[in-house]
Amino acid sequence: MMGIIKGKPLCFVIDTTGSMADDIATVRLVTSSIINSKVGTDEEPSLYILVPFNDPDFGPLIKTTDPEVFKNAINSLSALDGGDFPEMSLSGLQLALTGAPSNSEIFLFTDAPAKDVHLRSTVIALIERTQTVVNFMITDSTVTNRRRRSGNIQQQHREISASDAQLYRDLAQASGGQAIEVTKSELPVATSIITESSSADMVTLLQAARSPGKADNFSFIVDETVTKLTVYITGRSISFTLISPTGESQQSSDATGSLITASQSVGNFKTLQLKKQVGQWEMRMMSTNPYTLKVMGQSPIDFLFDFLEAAQGLITGFDVLDTRPKAGVNGSLLVSVTGSDSATLTEVALIESAGSGEIKGVVLPQGSGNFLVQFERIPSVAFVVRVKGQNVSSTPRASVVFQRQLPINFRASNVTITADSNSILVPGTPFSVPFSVMTSGTGGNFTIRATNSQRFDSTSPTSLFLESGNSTNGTVTLSAPLNTPSGTDVTLTIEAEAPGGADTNYIVLRFSVVNTVTDFTHPVCELLSLRSNCSENCSLSTWALSARVSDGAEGTGVDRVSLKQGNGTMNTNLAADNENVTLVSYSASCCSPDMELQVVDRVGNVGSCFYTLRENPPAAISLSTKVTQSLFLCLSVMVLGLHMLTEGGVQ
Repeated sequence: MMGIIKGKPLCFVIDTTGSMADDIATVRLVTSSIINSKVGTDEEPSLYILVPFNDPDFGPLIKTTDPEVFKNAINSLSALDGGDFPEMSLSGLQLALTGAPSNSEIFLFTDAPAKDVHLRSTVIALIERTQTVVNFMITDSTVTNRRRRSGNIQQQHREISASDAQLYRDLAQASGGQAIEVTKSELPVATSIITESSSADMVTLLQAARSPGKADNFSFIVDETVTKLTVYITGRSISFTLISPTGESQQSSDATGSLITASQSVGNFKTLQLKKQVGQWEMRMMSTNPYTLKVMGQSPIDFLFDFLEAAQGLITGFDVLDTRPKAGVNGSLLVSVTGSDSATLTEVALIESAGSGEIKGVVLPQGSGNFLVQFERIPSVAFVVRVKGQNVSSTPRASVVFQRQLPINFRASNVTITADSNSILVPGTPFSVPFSVMTSGTGGNFTIRATNSQRFDSTSPTSLFLESGNSTNGTVTLSAPLNTPSGTDVTLTIEAEAPGGADTNYIVLRFSVVNTVTDFTHPVCELLSLRSNCSENCSLSTWALSARVSDGAEGTGVDRVSLKQGNGTMNTNLAADNENVTLVSYSASCCSPDMELQVVDRVGNVGSCFYTLRENPPAAISLSTKVTQSLFLCLSVMVLGLHMLTEGGVQ
């Protein structure tokens, strides 16, 4: 229920346009490596997800627990022409975010800018709501210009512009992921992050970003449970000094040193393997170029959390928020420590994403590894959640102090948005979702955006006028096509943005499509012909029949016809003039004089039709006739029994 599953999901969102052939080949190699090395172990991914995209299409989402199915899906990808340069990358990412479990990690591969930039805020809302990390693997691109000149296709070499790449950097930073920018030849080296982060027990000790870049100092605590301590840095011309708990230091310019056991640089991406030392480390970044810094390791101890709000109604308590929390006022979190029965939290803080400001909360233990944390104020700027605690060690040494951070960047809002609707969506029937928006900030015309994960037709207001402190209502109406399968999941995101884009909030709702069942009658049979040339020697003669099977004018249609009784040969085909009618032909030896058809319609109603060469019973008996005859037989036996008892003197 809290999103905890064995093994991390492996989720790829892949551009499949013509210039991506090399990238797709690299993904195949990475997939095979992970699957071959981890299947059957505790590190095996719990779920495999693939979303292809190009232009104008994206999807379908492929979700499976079978590694071979996933491998085959990757192997079947082919790089095809995608029209103009920008692609539907954010649409593919939106689909992955709605289909992957919470607390997942997604890797998006592309060499083109996003065509669907309007989904930027929707994607950020889904990142926050699902607490999912998104990494972008961006390569330079060669695209085909479709304009023909003198019968030739002109080849052009184009790269993603700085402004286009910035969108991917912003989304990566919002999720606590990384935007790795490399050439196509460098991509195989850069994908090492996928193999490392696919480990189920990877935890984040520190996540920070500075854009624009500036000199800053960052500290993180390494506890005894952490192994494979790794630093990830993105940025150009980055310089730093690393200081261990013992005071030993090593600079980025040092080719050798005792703190960094291995390092690798490719494109704008750098990884450092650190020698493990328990205690507080410090990383002094000295670059003025934009950069991200992430410190990770393997450990069983981690945490999950939800924003809370006071419950409305007669019962006191808290409800989990499905929107952003209110800015500038008090707020609460429910934090759950995972991986240890003896761990306790000593500090929970909200750290400003772009600076060093922090707000510490009051930690109240709730039992079973859960902690209620209350804050006097939720920051009005983007922030991350960091926890510190102690884990009682089984060794004679003192308890272990640990630090963990959720990499996702969160924002509070002065806008409040609420919505409520039936959770069942019926195909072909308009589905209304009423919502309400209120602001405690400056009023005005607020932009309204409503998007759904299935691209169903929808209508909604594009703007609402709000006065500070007063709410305004609106409605989103969805229409699912009649052929939408039952069980289809739909995620609806409704956003409200203040004038000028200074503030925004969202609500994410999930619905299920259910086709209403109105067909409660079973299919029926109509005998068209019955022929035989039976003789005393039954083995030398045959008989045959043809029948018409239908589900009636109001039925859903015949799904399948099977031979329930009989040793003959049966063939079926649809009637040429009516797709709701199935024609059945049957032939058998006269030694096998009985046959019975079982007919099932598309909602599971079952009909049975019996035919025979014998004089009794009649040639054809439908299911309802057989039931009536059975009831008549039972009543006859009961009457005969009562008569015998009466004759014997029993009243």
